[in-house]
Order: sequence, then structure tokens, then C-alpha cells
Amino acid sequence: MKTQSQFKQVALIGKYQSTISGPAGAHSRQALEEIAYFLMDRGCDVVLEADTASNMGMSRFNTLDVDSIGAQSDLCLVVGGDGTMLGICRQMAKYKVPMIGINQGRLGFITDIPLGQYQTVLEPMLAGEYEEDQRSLMLGRVIRDGHCVFNALAMNDVVVNRGASSGMVELRVEVDGHFVANQRADGLIIASPTGSTAYSLSAGGPLLHPAIDGWVIVPIAPHTLSNRPLVLTSAGEIAVEIVAGRDASASFDTQSLASLMHGDRIVVTRSEHKVRFLHPKGWSYFDTLRQKMHWNEGVV
Repeated sequence: MKTQSQFKQVALIGKYQSTISGPAGAHSRQALEEIAYFLMDRGCDVVLEADTASNMGMSRFNTLDVDSIGAQSDLCLVVGGDGTMLGICRQMAKYKVPMIGINQGRLGFITDIPLGQYQTVLEPMLAGEYEEDQRSLMLGRVIRDGHCVFNALAMNDVVVNRGASSGMVELRVEVDGHFVANQRADGLIIASPTGSTAYSLSAGGPLLHPAIDGWVIVPIAPHTLSNRPLVLTSAGEIAVEIVAGRDASASFDTQSLASLMHGDRIVVTRSEHKVRFLHPKGWSYFDTLRQKMHWNEGVV
């Protein structure tokens, strides 16, 4: 017996940022169509995000832009990888619409439902059997001569990087107006618990449970090995000033870039917005870590 969904209007979002062609595009389009009909069979009014429909060549479904989805939809179902989810979450957070991720990518830390199992997993979730998990966003601003010249939201991390052809950068780090240290390194990562499994982890940072109300500062290849990752509360303000070095830049979830000058300050605070993730009943962060990190492989 088919479950009737508790969510009336459900928005489907795929790899909306670029056109996908060839076999990969056909596979993604087929997956979206199958999921759309699955939802419609359970009483959902299905709409496709406009760029997703356009890039996939899907004209038989009703479409809405992102802002209209936020204002009208009861649920967003994202089909893709974590990059797809990160991109849409930053736009949807202010609307407080819950998000479910179906993994069509490689890792899938936040798109945690395998594509091949979506029917079995989604059925009880549509009926209201799910776990809710809220994640805070970061607000990053570039301050130059006392004025904000760039700002962006980030869900994973804010990263200050040296130029591709230059040496180390020197960065002055402050927390809540208190001087912490001047660091010479290839860069610095300020990561959320969600981002602790991304670039921060590659640079030697710790894993932060998503329930922890904190951030981690991780130097990238520091000149002084005693410069170690530092875990901080997310209630404060972190400021990173460019002291020396050429062609430095700041990135926000790797998707928004700002070129930096000496004296620029990258100020990071907690955004007022949170992302609402829905997971299957019984979902555990540790199950996700164990699966994605390949822990216990070979253990009898």
C-alpha cells in the first residue's frame, strides 16, 4: 500500500549549476523523472527547480525558481552530491524549508540516501517518520578600509589561501577582538562541524559532531608546526587579517571567491539562518562516518 505524503508540495533539485550532457545527463534526467513520479504517486505536488528542468531538458513538469520554492514548497529533495546540496542549502536556509538528500555523487556526507534505495527509505519519511538535524551557516565578510566589499554564506568553510604562484601568506588571527597569533602558512581554514569532514580534515583538522556549537580553525601547511587546529565556540567572531603575501584570496564553500589586499580583514560570524536536514528514522552521524570513512573494514 502506498503511503500518502505529509508534504504537499515537494521541490526536486538536481545539478542545476551546469548543463549535463551525454550518458551522465541521461542518467540524471531518468533518476529525477523516476523520483518525480514516485512522489506524485504518493499525493505530492511535484515541482522542478527551474534551472534543473532547463539544464536537464525536462519540460513536462511544473517549475519554480529558488525563491518561489522557498516561499511555497513544504520539502526540497536534492538529487546529486554534497556540492549540489551545499549550493542550494545556502539559498534555501532563510526559508526554513526541510531538505532531503539523495546521493548521486561520490561521498555523500549530507546527501545520505543512496539513489538505489530511495523508494524504500523515502516511503516512511514522507509519512512523517524521520530525524531532523539542523546545521548553522557561517557568514563571511571581507572588510577593506572599514567597509564590507564582499560577503557570502558558507556551510562548510571559509578559507584564506595564498596565491597559486606565491609563497606563504602571513595572517593575523583574532577571536572576539582578542589577538591570537600571527601565522605564516599556505592559508587558513575556518570550518563548521559540517565542513570538518571536508578540506579541514585533509589539512589535519578534527572531526566535529554536528551537535557541537563550534568551529575549528585549521592552518594549511603552517611554517611553525606548533600552530595547531583550534576549536572555538561559533557564538563569537573570528577575524583574519592579511599581513603579508601576494595574490591571497578567500573562498566560501569553494564557490565564492574574493581577491584580497594587504590589510583586508575576513570576518566570520554565525549566520542567523540554519539548514534543516531530514534523515531516515534511526539515522546516526556515526553510521555515516563509519561508512564514508571506511572504518572497520577488514575487521571480523
